[in-house]
Amino acid sequence: MKVMIRRSSAGVLSAYVPKKDLEEPIVSQDMPELWGGNVTLANGWVLALPEMAAGTSLPITVEARRLSGGAD
Repeated sequence: MKVMIRRSSAGVLSAYVPKKDLEEPIVSQDMPELWGGNVTLANGWVLALPEMAAGTSLPITVEARRLSGGAD
């Protein structure tokens, strides 16, 4: 699924899923550099993010995979 990752002016990472019109903060991540691991959203969804360079600028839209969590 397409997911836009961005960072707010306060430094909080969030994920927006246009197909679901859903925006949730990222509450945890497997990898310090974000890419290539799983992230957990505030609603309980776990998304697998693609491998990308550590310095990738935000906002960016990526193809992520939903692994589990939360209701649709």
